[in-house]
Amino acid sequence: MRIALPDQSGRSKTYELLARPLPTENFSRSFNRRVFSAAHVVADPFADTNPGSAAAVDWDATLAFRRHLHDLGLGIAEAMDTAQRGMGLDWKGALELVQRTKSELPDALVYSGAGTDHLNPKDVRTLDDVDRAYASQLEAIQGTGSDVILMASRALAATAKSSKDYVAAYGKALALCDRPVILHWLGDMFDPALAGYWGGGDFEAAMQTCLEIISANQSKVDGIKISLLDKEKEIQMRRLLPHGVKMYTGDDFNYPELIAGDEVGYSHALLGIFDPLAGAAAFAMSQLAAGDKDSFHRILDPTVPLARTIFGSPTQYYKTGVVFLAWLNGFQDHFVMLNGHQAMRPLTYFSEVFRLADECGVLRDPELAVHRFNQLLAVYGANGIA
Repeated sequence: MRIALPDQSGRSKTYELLARPLPTENFSRSFNRRVFSAAHVVADPFADTNPGSAAAVDWDATLAFRRHLHDLGLGIAEAMDTAQRGMGLDWKGALELVQRTKSELPDALVYSGAGTDHLNPKDVRTLDDVDRAYASQLEAIQGTGSDVILMASRALAATAKSSKDYVAAYGKALALCDRPVILHWLGDMFDPALAGYWGGGDFEAAMQTCLEIISANQSKVDGIKISLLDKEKEIQMRRLLPHGVKMYTGDDFNYPELIAGDEVGYSHALLGIFDPLAGAAAFAMSQLAAGDKDSFHRILDPTVPLARTIFGSPTQYYKTGVVFLAWLNGFQDHFVMLNGHQAMRPLTYFSEVFRLADECGVLRDPELAVHRFNQLLAVYGANGIA
């Protein structure tokens, strides 16, 4: 099976597919790590919307994908960055998403984002505004029955004057949590509005503030997800966490090594890349749980070049690659995204994602993937016939 993939010059090079999909069915769903996929949403392609409009979601396809994740044994990190939270999915849409997921899958492991994104940071005057916003979303998310991921706040980043303001704000928010939550440290490569988060000018200072918050509220903290794309920083902080507090890797560049761990410890997983890699991730985790670390690495290590391409700079547009693969793999009938984000990557990006997805075995139905990518190539005036 062949396809002609265009390069940056517009020339096409014949690529012969390996067409060896990884198995996604016959393996144990019992893992020795907590494993979450941060899940994307499927846009309604027929809705009368414009960029900036309220989200129009295809709920049937969106929930079907969540059933797929649950069937694989994965937890669902709901209404997070991968679902275009704050980049097409507003708070109203996020809450409806959480409500529908909990109703559809009442027994699934679901943690959902509670933040302050219904506020416009430009309109926030005091930290009290931030506190009230966190309280409002926490009440709503916990009211659905979902557990909570306490999201980083653009409004807090814009208002806080020092690390003490973060300590105070998180203390108040955590006091309102019914069950232990997962904190989320989202780097500015994912959201530039979060630069300088925790009030520190560098990683060491920011980490110490975060550790202070965790230590002061340990009974309310299940763990922390770090999305800094820097394995050394994650390992450093992992070794400093209080006993019983989990590290959840959000490092979409180095996840196999961080999940496998070392002689001191390991990270659990809460990853956007485990949306397009869901089947491979679940299969690999089953091998790790069975004590076969070599097979775990043999499955997941070849997916890293794909992940690094999907999450390449500008990183905040990684969702385009995630949804592109969902379309190629038959989880939705179109390649349309909230806010028109299907247009946020160039054609050469899609060519590289396609090739790398085939090479690591995550194209579930290679013939369907070739057919659909040829449709996209035609939109660009390219011919995929090799």
